[in-house]
Amino acid sequence: MSALEELITKAKALQAEGHTPGQISDELGLSMETVTWLLTQQKGMEAPKDVHIDWTEVGSQGMLLSDMAMMMLKRFLYLAEGGIAPPGEMPDTVVGIALSGVPLATLIAAEEGLKLAVYLPAKHSRSETPTGSLSGTFSSITAQRCIIVDDVVTTGTTLAETIAFLRRHGAIPMAVWSLFDKQGVREIDGVPVHSLFTISRLG
Repeated sequence: MSALEELITKAKALQAEGHTPGQISDELGLSMETVTWLLTQQKGMEAPKDVHIDWTEVGSQGMLLSDMAMMMLKRFLYLAEGGIAPPGEMPDTVVGIALSGVPLATLIAAEEGLKLAVYLPAKHSRSETPTGSLSGTFSSITAQRCIIVDDVVTTGTTLAETIAFLRRHGAIPMAVWSLFDKQGVREIDGVPVHSLFTISRLG
């Protein structure tokens, strides 16, 4: 079975389990356009040019996941020491984007003694008018300096949505931290993006 056939099988299996296309997009680290293609494969429709990042081997191991979270944190601290990030301005709250950003955000918040908030993107909503929301179980964000954490920057749409939500609710988004960046994004709506790895396409 080819890698593409495996992705099609995974996407359809997740759909059969009741996952929304947005959830499948998060699970597979793919754009919504790619997920739509995987689920429908309409004739004459060319497969989107996307990159699948499978970091299951890391994400499924608590210690390795912790190591990745600490790498994200250390990178930010190095940037702060080098004057690239605002000096002396540490965040109050770490905002994890559901689903994959939440464990990373939790580990970072625990390490630094910060508050933890969880953002549920609109693409996870099953309502007729999908909207993003903040989980009521975790910290509020009003008047908080926030770091946003996610696993993969795919198109930047969810991050732009999260930044807008935080600002509407009186929070100050300081930076976005991610493991992988598939777009080479440096900032989104004025908020700097710091990724551990950038995926580059050649040719």
